[in-house]
Amino acid sequence: MDRRDFLKQAALAATAQTALRAASASAIVVDPRPLFEISPLLYMQFMEPLGATDSSVEASWDYDTDDWRQDFVDITRSLSPGAMRFGGLFSRYYHWREGVGPAARRPWMRNYVWGGKETNRVGTHEFVDFCRRVGAEPFYCVNFLSDGEARYRSTHEGNRTGDAREAADWVTYANDPDSRERKANGAAQPLNLKLWQIGNETSYSNVCFTKAESIARTIEFAKAMKERDRSIRLIGWGDRGRGESYWASDLLKQAGQYLDYVAIHMMGQSPRRRDTVLKGAHYQGNPEQAWQELLELADNVERRVTEFEQVVSATGSNAGIAITEGHLSISSNASPILHEWLSAAYHARSLNIYQRHGERVKIATAADFNGTRWTNTAVMLPVPRGKSYLMPVGVISRLFKVHNGTHGVSVRTTPSGLDIAASRSENRVWLHVANLEYRSAVEASLAVEGHTITGGRVFEIAPEDLRAAVTQDEPHTFEPVERSVHAGPAPTWRFPAGSVSAVELEISA
Repeated sequence: MDRRDFLKQAALAATAQTALRAASASAIVVDPRPLFEISPLLYMQFMEPLGATDSSVEASWDYDTDDWRQDFVDITRSLSPGAMRFGGLFSRYYHWREGVGPAARRPWMRNYVWGGKETNRVGTHEFVDFCRRVGAEPFYCVNFLSDGEARYRSTHEGNRTGDAREAADWVTYANDPDSRERKANGAAQPLNLKLWQIGNETSYSNVCFTKAESIARTIEFAKAMKERDRSIRLIGWGDRGRGESYWASDLLKQAGQYLDYVAIHMMGQSPRRRDTVLKGAHYQGNPEQAWQELLELADNVERRVTEFEQVVSATGSNAGIAITEGHLSISSNASPILHEWLSAAYHARSLNIYQRHGERVKIATAADFNGTRWTNTAVMLPVPRGKSYLMPVGVISRLFKVHNGTHGVSVRTTPSGLDIAASRSENRVWLHVANLEYRSAVEASLAVEGHTITGGRVFEIAPEDLRAAVTQDEPHTFEPVERSVHAGPAPTWRFPAGSVSAVELEISA
């Protein structure tokens, strides 16, 4: 080959490479090989009685019908949570026996953290019944000797701590077919509560157990509970605090044989910029900066999940990660921005992070569950009456949970500006796509390696104004719109600025 032909061939090759790179930059290419099973518990919700702070649980009960509010049941069923947790800080002073038996005889209790009193009208049977109605697996956070917080040993109302025997008795009450106590309360059949959490935010305060104390008590509780039912699955507390490293490392080395999951919480996302607009209503004057700041906070979710995953993996344990609480509270738990679509990119990206890490992350939530005043919730309850509705995080959780595969797969190439988690079930591939661009749409071709796309659908939430909000008067602001994807070797799709979409692709070999 002479010099002229060589240069010509080199130029053609360079052009081809440039075209290939350009095509890759605008293509979503999926490798459909299954990597891990997506846990059915992944998209969970978390219910806690919040007393005078937010009458979340009390407001969910209809005292006229003496049953759960039907609008609340309906909206939660549509949300389709894989699991429902009851507990939180409330667990530190909760005695489960006060919430069983005839409702009229149940004692009221003081809500020490959240203020006011709770009626105990919603107890074990009512919570399990609610979970069965909405298709969620119920689980409790047990009273773990008040996580070591000494003040609950001698309150005006007596000792509010719960020991290992009390937790074990709860397992017996729920799961033993011959439990006389449960049968005396009208439930002949076991409740079959197979998932339990030991410890809640134990590492966050120096008034709680030390790490060594917490691990020793975890072993004590786990042994006592599993003696009553060896088939139960246990979650232990593994987050860090007090300037320490993650507790999960020592917890799993010493107590790992008893635990199926290790818990961490993902919340308290405080603004990091000195010129932040996220506090108060300042974001209203600069919504684009608020959008970018929220994406920066989502970076912290990625970092924390990756760190914790490495810690758990380094122990050699097969324990799954359980993010049993996680919400965007910014500087308080009631922020008006959480009604608006401005918060959508953070929530969609967080949920995508959890699913992409689904080989380890088996239980996760992006919000508190229900509330009347707090806005960091998935479901908002108008009080005293009205129809419950989904907040933006709830809408996105529902979209991703309902339109999802059974196994996680990888995305080979992703256009700039898009955040994607992918999954597969047989001859279908799902993409959870968040356009992180505040102003720009992103157009991309769609391809599945080794397969032809024979059609599909996109369920798209794309408000023209990213400051659009959901309210009691306009509860359906963020309903997804269904559109068709045409068949072809590489069909294209345009993802509007700030949109969140679930893409379902039908494929053939």
